[in-house]
Amino acid sequence: MSIDLSHIRLGTSSWAYEGWRGLVYQQTYPKSRFSQDALAEYASYGTDGIPLFRTVGIDHSFYRPASAMQLAHYASQVPEDFRFCSKVWEDITIPAYAHHPRYGAKAGKPNPQFLDAGAFRDLVWAPAQESLRSKLGPFIFEFQRWGMEPAAFLDALDRFLGALPPGSQYAIEVRNPAILGLRYLNILHTHRVSHVYNHWTAMPPLSEQHRLLDQTFTADHVVIRLLTPLGLAHEKAVEQYAPYDRIIAPQSRMRQDTTALVQQVVVRRKSAYVLVNNRAEGCSPLTIQALVAGLS
Repeated sequence: MSIDLSHIRLGTSSWAYEGWRGLVYQQTYPKSRFSQDALAEYASYGTDGIPLFRTVGIDHSFYRPASAMQLAHYASQVPEDFRFCSKVWEDITIPAYAHHPRYGAKAGKPNPQFLDAGAFRDLVWAPAQESLRSKLGPFIFEFQRWGMEPAAFLDALDRFLGALPPGSQYAIEVRNPAILGLRYLNILHTHRVSHVYNHWTAMPPLSEQHRLLDQTFTADHVVIRLLTPLGLAHEKAVEQYAPYDRIIAPQSRMRQDTTALVQQVVVRRKSAYVLVNNRAEGCSPLTIQALVAGLS
């Protein structure tokens, strides 16, 4: 089944990888400006004048909210049809801070801003609305595997989604398979929010996630993130795959499941965002090229 790729936005989890020089990047950038200024070349990369990447993930905003000025600079480098998928600051999505040096004095303590809709609106949503405007795609809320029991988490998630600013696209990425089920499905459907189909270490295959969600899409937008091989920890993938300049370990089922999901999205007249991480197979631009070949 050939798919009209105009219904699909393909892109990578981030764009600033030195290993893509000679593949995506032909220009020379000062090292201090590479991550800031390479987006224009990223967005124009393709064949026969047709860009391959029509979206990208802003992953660094998970660790600190991006400023309006920073986002405006990103937006200035890409065409009007381009969309940014912004990961939401972890202070909104973690119930407690891990015992990790980067948290400093907060390490091990409860997080007072967990699922705080006001903090999200002021610190994340407002700068993105101001600067990205029509180029703003889904906000991605990533929830870690541990932290809350599923029932309590779903109660809190339902309240949170009901308090979010209307009119934006939202997507929920859970990494605890126990959450996938009817109640989670109903909450997402009620609030018109997408599940993030995430191909990640400890999650079931993409097709199984869709089965657990009753083969149903809960919003007009569908987000798919290809992150790591199943069963392989992120740190191991980094160790094995860097510097991300070639495919190391093709994931045939991941590709097949992604293609099948995208086909269903298009048949149901919804839009798909497919974000690929280097840690999925070794080089996300080459994984995307393989996905395009499978969809054509």
